[in-house]
Amino acid sequence: MEKRLHWGCGPITPYGWVNSDIHPWPGVDVVADVLKGLPFPDDAFDLIVSIHVLPEIPYCDLDATLRELYRILKPGGTLRLSLPDMEKAVTAWQNKDVDYFFLIGDDKIRSLSGKMIVQLLWYGVSRSLFTFEFMEEMLARNGFTNLQYCTFRETKSHHMVITDLDDRELESFFVEASKPTPD
Repeated sequence: MEKRLHWGCGPITPYGWVNSDIHPWPGVDVVADVLKGLPFPDDAFDLIVSIHVLPEIPYCDLDATLRELYRILKPGGTLRLSLPDMEKAVTAWQNKDVDYFFLIGDDKIRSLSGKMIVQLLWYGVSRSLFTFEFMEEMLARNGFTNLQYCTFRETKSHHMVITDLDDRELESFFVEASKPTPD
């Protein structure tokens, strides 16, 4: 059976996954800070999925985070990231599409540009913003290969279960990458 990590799971702790987070939510299997190293051996997981967690990492720590995820991914394994799509948000803002920013109520902020900023930074929790092009560059420079843009519930891998944790379809893009197998 394939070994699956849900990194940065928060309170969403599905059965069949090793659920890891920096906070001790109920159902979290492993409480750990990725920047201090995850307590897993090298090449431990066939799949790693992370939903909207990478934005909480400051830019200066993104490489270290991706290297740690690379370390624990098996050769031939797949990393799937769901990230807030800055391009979608900017396009919605340019098109004056207030419905795109429905997550930010008028009781929080009324201006369209304010809604875009608050949503992209998720009330100050997010520290990094993403586009596919930027994520592609970050993954490649940290050793990942076979970088693929995916839509909600779509995978380019042979692991159909990898999309089971997909969430936040409207505001997200999904990217998959592999750890190369040795020659």
